[in-house]
Amino acid sequence: MYKSKKKIIFTFLFPSLLGLVVFKVGAMLYSLYISFTEWNLFGAPEFVGLKNYITIFRDPRFYESLKNTLLFIAGYLPVVLVLSMGIALLLNSKVKRVNIFRGLFFLPVITSWVAVSMIWKGLLNPEFGIINSIIEFFGGTGPAWLQNPAFVLPSVIMVSVWKDVGFLSIIFLGGLQGISSEYYEAAQIDSASKWQQFRKITLLLLSPTTFYALIITIINSFQVFDQIWIMTAGEPTADLVPVMVTEIYKNSFQYQKMGYATALSWILFAIIIGVTIFQNVMQKKWVHYE
Repeated sequence: MYKSKKKIIFTFLFPSLLGLVVFKVGAMLYSLYISFTEWNLFGAPEFVGLKNYITIFRDPRFYESLKNTLLFIAGYLPVVLVLSMGIALLLNSKVKRVNIFRGLFFLPVITSWVAVSMIWKGLLNPEFGIINSIIEFFGGTGPAWLQNPAFVLPSVIMVSVWKDVGFLSIIFLGGLQGISSEYYEAAQIDSASKWQQFRKITLLLLSPTTFYALIITIINSFQVFDQIWIMTAGEPTADLVPVMVTEIYKNSFQYQKMGYATALSWILFAIIIGVTIFQNVMQKKWVHYE
Protein backbone atom coordinates (compact mmCIF):
# COMPACT_ATOMS: atom_id res chain seq x y z
CA MET A 1 0.00 0.00 0.00
CA TYR A 2 2.79 2.40 0.95
CA LYS A 3 4.76 1.59 -2.23
CA SER A 4 1.70 2.12 -4.42
CA LYS A 5 1.16 5.57 -2.88
CA LYS A 6 4.79 6.46 -3.58
CA LYS A 7 4.35 5.40 -7.23
CA ILE A 8 1.22 7.54 -7.57
CA ILE A 9 2.97 10.58 -6.05
CA PHE A 10 6.00 10.07 -8.29
CA THR A 11 3.75 9.73 -11.35
CA PHE A 12 2.15 13.11 -10.67
CA LEU A 13 5.47 14.77 -9.82
CA PHE A 14 7.43 13.30 -12.73
CA PRO A 15 6.41 15.87 -15.43
CA SER A 16 7.37 18.78 -13.15
CA LEU A 17 10.59 17.10 -12.03
CA LEU A 18 11.52 16.36 -15.64
CA GLY A 19 11.00 20.00 -16.62
CA LEU A 20 13.02 21.13 -13.59
CA VAL A 21 15.94 18.84 -14.42
CA VAL A 22 16.00 19.56 -18.15
CA PHE A 23 15.25 23.28 -18.22
CA LYS A 24 16.77 24.37 -14.89
CA VAL A 25 19.48 22.02 -13.67
CA GLY A 26 20.45 20.89 -17.16
CA ALA A 27 20.61 24.44 -18.48
CA MET A 28 22.72 25.56 -15.51
CA LEU A 29 25.22 22.73 -15.98
CA TYR A 30 25.43 23.42 -19.71
CA SER A 31 26.00 27.13 -19.05
CA LEU A 32 28.83 26.17 -16.69
CA TYR A 33 30.42 24.22 -19.53
CA ILE A 34 29.91 27.16 -21.94
CA SER A 35 31.77 29.42 -19.48
CA PHE A 36 34.93 27.39 -20.23
CA THR A 37 34.56 27.81 -23.99
CA GLU A 38 34.67 30.41 -26.75
CA TRP A 39 31.35 30.48 -28.59
CA ASN A 40 29.75 33.03 -30.90
CA LEU A 41 26.26 31.42 -30.91
CA PHE A 42 26.73 29.95 -34.41
CA GLY A 43 29.68 27.57 -34.52
CA ALA A 44 30.56 24.78 -32.12
CA PRO A 45 31.86 25.87 -28.68
CA GLU A 46 35.66 25.65 -28.41
CA PHE A 47 36.98 24.62 -24.99
CA VAL A 48 39.51 27.15 -23.62
CA GLY A 49 39.68 26.19 -19.95
CA LEU A 50 39.96 29.08 -17.48
CA LYS A 51 40.74 31.67 -20.16
CA ASN A 52 37.43 33.52 -19.80
CA TYR A 53 37.72 33.77 -16.02
CA ILE A 54 41.34 34.93 -16.21
CA THR A 55 40.38 37.56 -18.80
CA ILE A 56 37.50 38.78 -16.65
CA PHE A 57 39.65 39.26 -13.54
CA ARG A 58 42.21 41.16 -15.62
CA ASP A 59 39.57 43.39 -17.25
CA PRO A 60 39.10 46.86 -15.63
CA ARG A 61 35.59 46.89 -17.13
CA PHE A 62 34.59 44.02 -14.84
CA TYR A 63 35.68 45.92 -11.73
CA GLU A 64 33.93 49.06 -12.98
CA SER A 65 30.65 47.16 -13.45
CA LEU A 66 31.02 45.48 -10.05
CA LYS A 67 31.71 48.84 -8.40
CA ASN A 68 28.63 50.42 -10.01
CA THR A 69 26.47 47.47 -8.96
CA LEU A 70 27.67 47.77 -5.36
CA LEU A 71 27.12 51.56 -5.45
CA PHE A 72 23.57 50.97 -6.66
CA ILE A 73 22.95 48.53 -3.79
CA ALA A 74 24.52 50.90 -1.24
CA GLY A 75 22.26 53.75 -2.34
CA TYR A 76 19.09 51.76 -2.99
CA LEU A 77 18.97 49.25 -0.13
CA PRO A 78 18.80 51.49 2.98
CA VAL A 79 16.42 53.98 1.36
CA VAL A 80 13.92 51.41 0.11
CA LEU A 81 13.95 49.44 3.39
CA VAL A 82 13.46 52.49 5.62
CA LEU A 83 10.76 54.00 3.41
CA SER A 84 8.97 50.66 3.09
CA MET A 85 8.91 50.14 6.83
CA GLY A 86 7.69 53.71 7.39
CA ILE A 87 4.90 53.32 4.84
CA ALA A 88 3.95 49.94 6.35
CA LEU A 89 3.67 51.55 9.78
CA LEU A 90 1.43 54.23 8.27
CA LEU A 91 -0.74 51.69 6.44
CA ASN A 92 -1.02 49.60 9.61
CA SER A 93 -2.42 52.53 11.57
CA LYS A 94 -6.10 53.28 11.85
CA VAL A 95 -6.55 55.94 9.18
CA LYS A 96 -9.61 56.52 7.04
CA ARG A 97 -9.68 54.94 3.57
CA VAL A 98 -6.38 53.17 4.23
CA ASN A 99 -7.15 50.66 1.44
CA ILE A 100 -6.98 53.49 -1.11
CA PHE A 101 -3.47 54.38 0.06
CA ARG A 102 -2.45 50.73 -0.05
CA GLY A 103 -3.59 50.55 -3.68
CA LEU A 104 -1.78 53.76 -4.61
CA PHE A 105 1.50 52.62 -3.08
CA PHE A 106 1.22 49.22 -4.77
CA LEU A 107 0.27 50.58 -8.21
CA PRO A 108 3.88 51.09 -9.43
CA VAL A 109 4.68 47.46 -8.52
CA ILE A 110 2.26 46.05 -11.11
CA THR A 111 3.51 48.45 -13.80
CA SER A 112 6.15 47.00 -16.12
CA TRP A 113 9.73 48.24 -15.88
CA VAL A 114 9.62 49.22 -19.55
CA ALA A 115 6.69 51.58 -19.01
CA VAL A 116 8.12 52.96 -15.76
CA SER A 117 11.55 53.54 -17.28
CA MET A 118 10.17 55.31 -20.35
CA ILE A 119 7.93 57.56 -18.24
CA TRP A 120 10.74 58.52 -15.87
CA LYS A 121 13.13 59.04 -18.76
CA GLY A 122 10.73 61.72 -20.00
CA LEU A 123 10.26 63.21 -16.53
CA LEU A 124 14.04 63.48 -16.08
CA ASN A 125 14.67 65.04 -19.48
CA PRO A 126 16.81 68.17 -18.83
CA GLU A 127 14.99 70.29 -21.45
CA PHE A 128 11.27 69.53 -21.06
CA GLY A 129 11.10 67.15 -18.08
CA ILE A 130 8.79 67.97 -15.19
CA ILE A 131 11.46 67.31 -12.54
CA ASN A 132 13.76 70.07 -13.78
CA SER A 133 10.79 72.37 -14.35
CA ILE A 134 9.85 72.04 -10.68
CA ILE A 135 13.46 72.69 -9.62
CA GLU A 136 13.61 75.80 -11.84
CA PHE A 137 10.27 77.02 -10.44
CA PHE A 138 11.89 77.20 -7.02
CA GLY A 139 14.91 79.02 -8.40
CA GLY A 140 17.27 76.09 -8.85
CA THR A 141 18.93 74.56 -11.88
CA GLY A 142 18.21 70.93 -12.62
CA PRO A 143 21.06 68.68 -13.75
CA ALA A 144 21.24 66.56 -16.89
CA TRP A 145 20.06 63.49 -15.01
CA LEU A 146 20.76 60.81 -17.59
CA GLN A 147 23.42 62.59 -19.64
CA ASN A 148 25.83 63.17 -16.76
CA PRO A 149 27.56 59.99 -15.45
CA ALA A 150 27.50 61.43 -11.92
CA PHE A 151 23.67 61.50 -11.89
CA VAL A 152 22.79 58.28 -13.72
CA LEU A 153 23.01 55.92 -10.73
CA PRO A 154 21.19 58.34 -8.36
CA SER A 155 18.44 58.66 -10.97
CA VAL A 156 18.12 54.89 -11.37
CA ILE A 157 18.13 54.47 -7.58
CA MET A 158 15.36 57.05 -7.20
CA VAL A 159 13.18 55.36 -9.83
CA SER A 160 13.88 51.89 -8.40
CA VAL A 161 12.86 53.00 -4.91
CA TRP A 162 9.68 54.58 -6.29
CA LYS A 163 8.69 51.35 -8.03
CA ASP A 164 9.71 48.81 -5.38
CA VAL A 165 8.72 50.55 -2.16
CA GLY A 166 5.10 49.40 -2.47
CA PHE A 167 6.07 45.74 -2.77
CA LEU A 168 8.30 45.78 0.31
CA SER A 169 5.69 47.82 2.20
CA ILE A 170 3.19 44.98 1.75
CA ILE A 171 5.77 42.52 3.08
CA PHE A 172 6.43 44.70 6.14
CA LEU A 173 2.70 45.26 6.59
CA GLY A 174 2.15 41.51 6.75
CA GLY A 175 4.88 41.27 9.39
CA LEU A 176 3.36 44.10 11.43
CA GLN A 177 -0.07 42.53 11.39
CA GLY A 178 1.44 39.30 12.70
CA ILE A 179 2.61 41.03 15.90
CA SER A 180 0.13 40.47 18.72
CA SER A 181 -1.39 43.61 20.24
CA GLU A 182 -0.82 42.10 23.69
CA TYR A 183 2.84 43.14 23.55
CA TYR A 184 1.89 46.79 23.07
CA GLU A 185 -0.77 46.62 25.77
CA ALA A 186 1.76 45.24 28.22
CA ALA A 187 4.25 47.96 27.22
CA GLN A 188 1.64 50.68 27.78
CA ILE A 189 0.94 49.31 31.24
CA ASP A 190 4.68 49.62 31.95
CA SER A 191 4.53 53.26 30.70
CA ALA A 192 6.79 52.60 27.69
CA SER A 193 7.00 55.46 25.20
CA LYS A 194 6.11 55.09 21.52
CA TRP A 195 9.80 55.04 20.62
CA GLN A 196 10.52 52.34 23.21
CA GLN A 197 7.62 50.27 21.89
CA PHE A 198 8.91 50.64 18.34
CA ARG A 199 12.51 49.77 19.27
CA LYS A 200 11.85 46.99 21.78
CA ILE A 201 8.77 45.39 20.22
CA THR A 202 8.20 46.37 16.58
CA LEU A 203 11.79 46.23 15.36
CA LEU A 204 12.55 43.14 17.39
CA LEU A 205 9.54 41.10 16.27
CA LEU A 206 9.76 42.45 12.73
CA SER A 207 13.36 41.24 12.35
CA PRO A 208 12.42 37.97 10.50
CA THR A 209 10.43 40.01 7.98
CA THR A 210 13.27 42.51 7.69
CA PHE A 211 15.72 39.66 7.09
CA TYR A 212 13.52 38.25 4.30
CA ALA A 213 13.13 41.69 2.71
CA LEU A 214 16.89 42.23 2.96
CA ILE A 215 17.66 38.91 1.26
CA ILE A 216 15.33 39.35 -1.71
CA THR A 217 16.23 43.02 -2.15
CA ILE A 218 19.97 42.36 -2.30
CA ILE A 219 19.52 39.45 -4.71
CA ASN A 220 17.34 41.58 -7.01
CA SER A 221 19.70 44.56 -6.71
CA PHE A 222 22.67 42.55 -7.95
CA GLN A 223 20.59 41.79 -11.05
CA VAL A 224 19.61 45.40 -11.81
CA PHE A 225 19.22 45.74 -15.56
CA ASP A 226 15.89 46.84 -17.04
CA GLN A 227 15.75 50.36 -15.65
CA ILE A 228 19.36 51.30 -16.29
CA TRP A 229 19.34 49.77 -19.77
CA ILE A 230 16.14 51.51 -20.89
CA MET A 231 16.71 54.84 -19.14
CA THR A 232 20.22 55.25 -20.60
CA ALA A 233 19.33 53.98 -24.08
CA GLY A 234 20.45 56.54 -26.65
CA GLU A 235 22.14 58.66 -24.00
CA PRO A 236 25.88 59.48 -23.96
CA THR A 237 26.12 57.68 -20.60
CA ALA A 238 24.81 54.39 -22.03
CA ASP A 239 28.28 52.84 -22.06
CA LEU A 240 29.83 54.86 -19.24
CA VAL A 241 27.93 53.45 -16.27
CA PRO A 242 28.03 49.66 -16.67
CA VAL A 243 26.58 47.23 -14.14
CA MET A 244 27.11 43.48 -14.00
CA VAL A 245 24.03 42.40 -15.95
CA THR A 246 24.42 45.02 -18.70
CA GLU A 247 27.94 43.69 -19.26
CA ILE A 248 26.58 40.14 -19.46
CA TYR A 249 23.96 41.26 -21.98
CA LYS A 250 26.41 43.20 -24.14
CA ASN A 251 29.00 40.44 -24.26
CA SER A 252 26.43 37.79 -25.11
CA PHE A 253 24.04 39.43 -27.57
CA GLN A 254 26.02 42.39 -28.93
CA TYR A 255 29.57 41.03 -29.05
CA GLN A 256 28.59 37.33 -29.42
CA LYS A 257 31.07 36.34 -26.70
CA MET A 258 28.83 33.77 -25.06
CA GLY A 259 31.59 31.99 -23.17
CA TYR A 260 32.85 35.23 -21.65
CA ALA A 261 29.30 36.38 -20.82
CA THR A 262 28.42 33.04 -19.23
CA ALA A 263 31.58 33.18 -17.11
CA LEU A 264 30.46 36.64 -15.96
CA SER A 265 27.07 35.17 -15.07
CA TRP A 266 28.66 32.47 -12.95
CA ILE A 267 30.84 35.01 -11.16
CA LEU A 268 27.71 37.06 -10.40
CA PHE A 269 25.97 33.87 -9.23
CA ALA A 270 28.91 33.09 -6.92
CA ILE A 271 28.84 36.62 -5.49
CA ILE A 272 25.09 36.40 -4.79
CA ILE A 273 25.45 32.96 -3.20
CA GLY A 274 28.34 34.20 -1.05
CA VAL A 275 26.44 37.27 0.13
CA THR A 276 23.33 35.18 0.87
CA ILE A 277 25.33 32.65 2.92
CA PHE A 278 26.98 35.50 4.82
CA GLN A 279 23.57 37.00 5.59
CA ASN A 280 22.26 33.66 6.81
CA VAL A 281 25.23 33.33 9.15
CA MET A 282 24.93 36.88 10.45
CA GLN A 283 21.15 36.73 10.94
CA LYS A 284 21.68 34.63 14.06
CA LYS A 285 22.99 37.79 15.77
CA TRP A 286 20.05 40.10 15.05
CA VAL A 287 17.00 38.11 13.89
CA HIS A 288 14.70 37.11 16.73
CA TYR A 289 11.86 34.62 16.35
CA GLU A 290 9.00 34.39 18.79
